[in-house]
Amino acid sequence: MRSRIAAVAAAAVTAAPATADFARITEEERFRQIVQDRQLTYPLVRLQVTPDGQIVGRGAGREVSGEWDWENGLFCRDLYWGERELGYNCQTVEVRGNTMRFTSDAGQGDHADFRLR
Repeated sequence: MRSRIAAVAAAAVTAAPATADFARITEEERFRQIVQDRQLTYPLVRLQVTPDGQIVGRGAGREVSGEWDWENGLFCRDLYWGERELGYNCQTVEVRGNTMRFTSDAGQGDHADFRLR
């Protein structure tokens, strides 16, 4: 079983329904504008999604690394938490204020809410 922190680093935790006050991001350019020069944070997790398609940061004391791209209105990433491969997953992205929600499995799975700093 994946630990909770590993799931956070994978941007796929806490199962809960999405609320209507989040706005879906379907355009890569809009996503890039929002995350540019900002950190995505969650307790014990700090990540950056870079313009050149990288994901870098730390989660629960371990390095988080990976790559991302944008496919058919979805954020798709291949992620590692330390030595552990968390795999490839395409996710919906929504935003509300300084909160960005990633929902795994093309919006059908669990979600994680990250603060934008």
